[in-house]
Amino acid sequence: MCERRAASALALLLAAGLAAGPAAAEPRVTLLDLPFRVTQLRDAGSEAALAAATSGLPQLPRKPGQTAAPIAVAWGEGGAAILTLAGDRVAVIPLALDAVEGLTAGETPKGALPGSRRVLAGPVSAYLSGPTRGPDGRPGAAGVTVRERQPVTMSADPKPVPVATATVPPGADAVFSGETLRAVEIDGALNLIALSEHAGGASLAVIGRQDGAWRVRAETPPEPGPLSLAASLSGAGRPGAILLRGSDGRLEHWSLAKGQPARQAESRGADGKGFSAPGASLGTDGEGELVLATRDRAALAFVSLRGLAERARAALPAPAGADLAVLGSGRGAHVVVALADGRLVDVQP
Repeated sequence: MCERRAASALALLLAAGLAAGPAAAEPRVTLLDLPFRVTQLRDAGSEAALAAATSGLPQLPRKPGQTAAPIAVAWGEGGAAILTLAGDRVAVIPLALDAVEGLTAGETPKGALPGSRRVLAGPVSAYLSGPTRGPDGRPGAAGVTVRERQPVTMSADPKPVPVATATVPPGADAVFSGETLRAVEIDGALNLIALSEHAGGASLAVIGRQDGAWRVRAETPPEPGPLSLAASLSGAGRPGAILLRGSDGRLEHWSLAKGQPARQAESRGADGKGFSAPGASLGTDGEGELVLATRDRAALAFVSLRGLAERARAALPAPAGADLAVLGSGRGAHVVVALADGRLVDVQP
């Protein structure tokens, strides 16, 4: 999740053990029973899911001594639900539709690009701001606004928490794409990654603190054609980004170590037809697998991050829609996919 997760590829970083050899089991696809047509789905790292987990509404299943399982939130015109893990299955817990408004109230702050969602990372929140148009006429943003809570000295009298605000411009003759915004840890420091559109093409921009101020630290070379962010990889010395570039859905793995993008690998899939996008990642390093929709959205492809080699595919009962949610990790992970016809499926890799 950014950020418009809704228009891109389906992406998920799983544990390294999933990138297995020929003995690995085939992915399992199961339809989930919901009494409404799903139009929106938020993953476990989203602001809506975090709000639901801390709201006490509804009572989520939890065994004594265990932390709460990750949750996702789905809704449509006819209802809403929380999705969570119960053992080895995905449990569907009904949620009042009017509760969704409260859970998503802060997703798009005042002044943010319409349809985008802010990123939360500790004391920092960031969002695409200053709605404008890109070189191709598509909606974009004139900046990324970063708000950071400042330390407060403890005292007997309550005090408001000071917040430092900065707006980062994309550079001369450029705009930030309205598609996505992600937080990535690079060398122990929080950074943001966004897509930037120039007259000569699209690029990935790395935004972080430099000389005490937030600014664009580095960019990939602009290239013509569409560009989407499929996944972000953070921590463990292997920060990176997975991009989908061009009309052929070419997959690219970029390292972001030291804040300097470097291309690691490219792939168009086992059939050479490429992939399509949105982005959600699970894990903290560059090991494991990526799960993306195929170019025709008829299946999910499991791709190793080692060389972007495709391992397996899971056929879907209808074309993949705009969103996915990841619940769990490793071999116990579940990928919940919103289909274009409003149904949800649970894919177990």
